[in-house]
Amino acid sequence: MESITLTQALLLTLMAIIVGIDFWLEAFFLFRPIIVGTLTGLILGDVHTGLIAGGLTELAFAGLTPAGGTQPPNPVLAGLMTTVIAFTTGTDPKTAIGLALPFSFLMQYILLFYYSSFSLFMARADKYAEEANVKGLVKINVITTLIVAISYGIVVFLSVYVAQDLMKTIVQSMPAWLAHGFEVAGGILPAVGFGMLLRVMMKAEYIPYFIIGFFIATFLPFSNLLPVAVIGVALALYEYFRTKEHPALYNNVIASKGDGYDDGI
Repeated sequence: MESITLTQALLLTLMAIIVGIDFWLEAFFLFRPIIVGTLTGLILGDVHTGLIAGGLTELAFAGLTPAGGTQPPNPVLAGLMTTVIAFTTGTDPKTAIGLALPFSFLMQYILLFYYSSFSLFMARADKYAEEANVKGLVKINVITTLIVAISYGIVVFLSVYVAQDLMKTIVQSMPAWLAHGFEVAGGILPAVGFGMLLRVMMKAEYIPYFIIGFFIATFLPFSNLLPVAVIGVALALYEYFRTKEHPALYNNVIASKGDGYDDGI
């Protein structure tokens, strides 16, 4: 088992603040678990664990997308804490996913609270808008973003540094059947997340590509998934240029999808 130093905890806190702001603004999508897990592993000096933990968490959260005021479990804390727990306790990343969910839920509830409480700023924002007061509007946005950023920093620092001994004690004291249960749940979550993603993406015209990818990944002997990814890029480029050369076909595909809210997203 490894311990997190104060320097590492401060770097993780800074990283969480940056990706937390990115999640709040949905700017560069640095908040995705695969990126957060990799950065966490880099800070902890174990990129291998970070990549595995981040990749598994990314699959679990692939189909969870914020819609309006609805917030899914927080992907930043999920990716970060899965890597931290796997690193500090020596547990399998699949088990660590289940153990990291409470931290993800905690940040989810904090953000939901902010969505409600920040409505108090709306009256003043409307007033600034009527007055064309750009500085006032910027000030409101900066204040609310800083509140969110500080919250990420506090939660992460307390979780990865202050509570790390408590986490180790809890994991060590877990009976074998409970640890196995977390491992099974962590193994199922990526499949569930990918299934939710397919529910949104799986249109009739894309089924042939899904069958091709499934056949290649299942029945052809590859040491890794890079060849499958390359073939996927080739098929995506083919589809892009095909629709570009036939604008009528592209318009028909868009019309068949309606307004884009058929699946609630």
